[in-house]
Amino acid sequence: MALRRLTDAATEPLTTAEAKTHLRVTAATDDTYIDTLVKAARYIAENELRRSLITQTWVRTLDEFPDAIELHYPPIVSVTSVKYYDTAGAQQTLAASQYSLDYQSEPGWIVPAHDVVWPDTLDAINAVEVIYTAGYGTAADVPQTIKAWILLQVGHLYENREATMPGISITPLPFIGGLLDQHRVVTF
Repeated sequence: MALRRLTDAATEPLTTAEAKTHLRVTAATDDTYIDTLVKAARYIAENELRRSLITQTWVRTLDEFPDAIELHYPPIVSVTSVKYYDTAGAQQTLAASQYSLDYQSEPGWIVPAHDVVWPDTLDAINAVEVIYTAGYGTAADVPQTIKAWILLQVGHLYENREATMPGISITPLPFIGGLLDQHRVVTF
């Protein structure tokens, strides 16, 4: 069972200009570096939250059909395809009418449609593949508290360019985690 990002976000939650305003940087000399920090902070936020911020495509593979297929990194927007290898080893695409998507739960779920049973699969690794789209949408759709957290992370990373520096103690920012709390995906 694996989860992999197929297509990353086309944009970031913050523009270079927004990050530079927060950093109080006016020169363009660090623009590429600042963009890298924004992307890094987004990845950290997505990992912390277990959520996609900007629309992206994911693939979930499983060895067989479970009772329900959990879709990580919500919010789930849509399912592109559910493919599987049948018992003869031929790849098949399940019709959308054969399953139901619960995109309101976080994480999301795919279950067989009413009166449908999952088909038998080849006894092989990664016999089932689900491709789906997840994320809030565009930068305008990302909650402001998450953007604030990203700005604070970018500021911290910009000022402290090394994880450790001889003779200097870099203090992490534990207090800002509360900005993310209401957006965390919690699984039981």
